[in-house]
Formats: sequence, structure tokens, C-alpha cells
Amino acid sequence: MPTILLTNDDGYFSEGIKTLREALRPLGRVVVVAPDRNLSGVGHSLTFTMPLKMRKVEEDFYTVIGGTPADCIHLGYHVLLDGKKPDVVCAGINEGPNLGEDITYSGTVSGAMEGRILGIPSVAFSAFGREDIMFDEIALWCRKIVERILDRGMPEDTYLNVNVPNLRAEEIKGVKVTRQGKRDYREKVFRYIAPYGEPLYWIAAEEFGWRAEEGTDYWAVLNGYVSVTPLQLDLTNYEAANGIKFLEE
Repeated sequence: MPTILLTNDDGYFSEGIKTLREALRPLGRVVVVAPDRNLSGVGHSLTFTMPLKMRKVEEDFYTVIGGTPADCIHLGYHVLLDGKKPDVVCAGINEGPNLGEDITYSGTVSGAMEGRILGIPSVAFSAFGREDIMFDEIALWCRKIVERILDRGMPEDTYLNVNVPNLRAEEIKGVKVTRQGKRDYREKVFRYIAPYGEPLYWIAAEEFGWRAEEGTDYWAVLNGYVSVTPLQLDLTNYEAANGIKFLEE
């Protein structure tokens, strides 16, 4: 029976992770290890400066106090599964999309990245929507993706970033393998004054500004397809290597 290790960055209490857990249960054993709070935007980080504590919520469902998604994958793998590799690591369903350069900030994508670093086929799932997300419908497509991974495997050094349109399952046109898109950043820093006079700052996105270039992740979900973007651990820009050979002179 396959074992699936599941995490997220929205917290163990989120509807997305609970719905995905139920959708994946028919495929095998699902072990959930998720942060105790919302960590959207935390990116890929491991906690080295303090000890971590796990709390059991119910059978095969744990939360990590103060832990990041990457921490959760480590504790799930090394502690709960005693170093026995699960068949697949899943992260999500994220409450909102992870497209283009946003994947660098995403704790959801980083959970999948950590699984791949540990040598496990891994996939991150996000919903292309912000309000009234139909998690039950989206989870059906997530399960299809996981079924195919369990059946066919994945290339080495690859993990998947999957974004699913917020539509009924039958309304989705199918799956498109895509490239990472781009967006124009329009974040703004808001300044506030605390009761004792010190300034406080809040970074927020005013607009998303994704570019709908055909073949990109954003283009796919905008047109009603599940976007599957293969990512890799090797961040080397091979095309640029010859352009900086002058540094060796």
C-alpha cells in the first residue's frame, strides 16, 4: 500500500489540507505533518535555531509547533516514518495560486522541494482562486495527478508545481504541462504607527500582474486547464555560463 506524506503552508487547520487528505486516502496511507499556523510566503527554510515539537491531532495527523513546511517534511520522514521513504510527498491544497516567480516565496512549493531533496517524488498543489474555493472539486484533479505519479513515477531532480482552476471538476478541460510564467510585481509597503509610537510596516500585493503568455502556468489556468510545471533542484543558469567566462581570466 503506498504511503503519502502531506504538508502545507496554510496550517494544519486549513480546509485545503483536510480535503486533500480525504481525497488521497483511497490511494493508501496518508500521513499529515503541517505547521501550527499560517506560513504563507515563508519560502524554503529549515529551523536550526530552536527545537521543534510535534503534537498529535489524530491518527497519522500531526502539527509541528513553530515549524515550517520543510521542517514538517523532515520530521514526517525521519521521525514518523523512521527514515522509510514515502512513495510521494504532497503539499497543499494551497488557498490561492502559486504561479511565476511567486513559487520562490511559496511554503507550499517548498514543501515539495524538500521532499525532492530527500529523494522522494514530490508535488505541490494550489487553487487558482481567492474566494469560495471549491476544494472538493479541485481535490479530484489532485488525486488524478497523484495516481499517475504513483503509477508512472517522476524524473530524477524534478518536482511538480500544480495549479488547479477553481472550477467544477467536469468543467476543467484537462492538464497542460507548462513553463513558469512571469508577472509584474506591484507590492506596496504600508506604514502604521503602534500605540507607543514606533512605526510598523506591512508588505502587501496591490495587483498580481501575471502575463498570459501561451504555454505558461498562468495561461493554462486562465484558460481552464490544470497547470503542471516541472521544477528542478539544479538552479544553475547553464546558458549564462559562457557569458561570465571572463571571470576566470
